[in-house]
Amino acid sequence: MRKQLFPLIPFVILLLAWQAAVASGRWSTYILPPPEQVLATAQRMLASGELLKHTIISLRRVFWGFVWAFGLASIFSIASLLVPVLKKLDRGLFSVLQHIPPLSLIPLLILWFGIGETPKTIIIVLATFFPIYLNMEESIRRCDPKLLELGKMLGMTRLEQLWKIRVPSALPYILTGVKVGMGYSLRAIIGAEMIAADSGLGFLILDAQTMSRSDKVIIGILAIGALGFLIDGIFSFLTWYLLPYERRHA
Repeated sequence: MRKQLFPLIPFVILLLAWQAAVASGRWSTYILPPPEQVLATAQRMLASGELLKHTIISLRRVFWGFVWAFGLASIFSIASLLVPVLKKLDRGLFSVLQHIPPLSLIPLLILWFGIGETPKTIIIVLATFFPIYLNMEESIRRCDPKLLELGKMLGMTRLEQLWKIRVPSALPYILTGVKVGMGYSLRAIIGAEMIAADSGLGFLILDAQTMSRSDKVIIGILAIGALGFLIDGIFSFLTWYLLPYERRHA
């Protein structure tokens, strides 16, 4: 029971520090609203459906961007393994692209595609692709040679070795890349929504800042944190479910 309650201690300390900061009078409630005011605003936003609407929109954008990024990372990883010359070709281009912040492309993407969903999806794909691809490609390539030799002795083709040996052995690293990539996608979509959107949690925060509603800004930030916590929990469950080794050591 104590172990289960231990993670809550930092939240309690943060809440007490927040309450103490408000009580000190250093900042007005206009700048730093008290927790009860934020809670009351959150209840009104939940009752009206405003918070849920923006959360679902952001989550939907993250999901589609992630699906595209995962699909592209899978295709490039398999292609570079089966056709080694592709690895040499993508090394230079990807080495440059992975260091470019996706948000820096927003002005160009707005000019090319407008302020619809396409620029946001591209931003998420760029932010998510490289963590997934680098983990997937490297882990699939660095398979235990003894297992591959055993596959050859059993008469497996390269594709059979890929699906029956390389992918299962690389699964822990692939899941780690997917988990990191999802975190990147969430950060990227919030940044994109704060610049070029009329809905979503990023827009909610920017709009609240424009209207001088600090309580709504805090609610938007907390909603992002809760969404990230939920997504992280889902991937932890997938890791636990798909990897018996992790389950035995949980």
